[in-house]
Amino acid sequence: MAVFYPKLGFFSIVIIFLATLVANLTAKPRLVNFSPPNLFPPKYSLRDITKRSTQTILVSVGDIMLGRYCNVQMLQNKDWKYPFLNIADFTSSADITFGNLEAPIVENCPTTETGMIFCSQPDSIEGLKFAGFDVLSLANNHILNQGEFGLAQTQEILKKNQILPVSPNPLSIKKVNGTSFGFLAFDLVTYPPPRLAVFGEAGRAVDILIVSLHWGNEYQKQPAKSQVELAHQIIDSGAKIVIGHHPHVTQPVEEYKDGLIFYSLGNFVFDQAWSEETKKGAIAKIIFEGKKIKSYELVPIYIENFCQPRLVK
Repeated sequence: MAVFYPKLGFFSIVIIFLATLVANLTAKPRLVNFSPPNLFPPKYSLRDITKRSTQTILVSVGDIMLGRYCNVQMLQNKDWKYPFLNIADFTSSADITFGNLEAPIVENCPTTETGMIFCSQPDSIEGLKFAGFDVLSLANNHILNQGEFGLAQTQEILKKNQILPVSPNPLSIKKVNGTSFGFLAFDLVTYPPPRLAVFGEAGRAVDILIVSLHWGNEYQKQPAKSQVELAHQIIDSGAKIVIGHHPHVTQPVEEYKDGLIFYSLGNFVFDQAWSEETKKGAIAKIIFEGKKIKSYELVPIYIENFCQPRLVK
């Protein structure tokens, strides 16, 4: 028998459409594999990028003297990076690397293994760049060993190589991760301390003020009472960090209010191989969270071959 299918009317079509729509809406969704676009480099997560943008690492070392026997070592090894070969990975990893340059950089610097009149060759700037130095204090009792011309030439060479020279005036400023770091440096071995108002004025001009002081007595392991009092006054006046050098040996670090005082970091690159204490030094590693100090540590170093610091494990 033949089966007859009547023609579908308008209302029948509407009913079928609605039934199909309901079936699709109530059916379980079909899972589709979908990988969203990678908005950040695979090396970093969003948390890492946020952390990197708010934290700044400052590394500070003590006395750097690239003349005398250090210069001889660089010439003999035919390598201007020679003093920093064992330490550059560490120092160059910071956002800001700071130190005290104890000898002027000048043309026609004489080669000598002895004496107390320092200088280093212009090519020695390659080692400082290799080690990642961003800021260098020029306020010390040897920076004028080649006269005012030697100081001017040193400043010019540093600036040409994107290293910020620091002196008592003017305030040197470096901005990192949205935070302004100000640097002042004073030679208190040769000159009296400045008026305390200087630190207040500088502190108001930047987010973090760092004061470098060439001071104290050579080869003494403790600061004098007058140094402690002055350091406290400098912090009270507006500085966040005080970094000391000149004794050629390390001295204590002090947490004072919301600041830090490193009375002496000792030698970093120096040819004083005649005693164990002058071959020891320290690197200050300070981590800032915005405008505040988050943490710090003292990393010990040991100088070998008259001018090569290495980390002490």
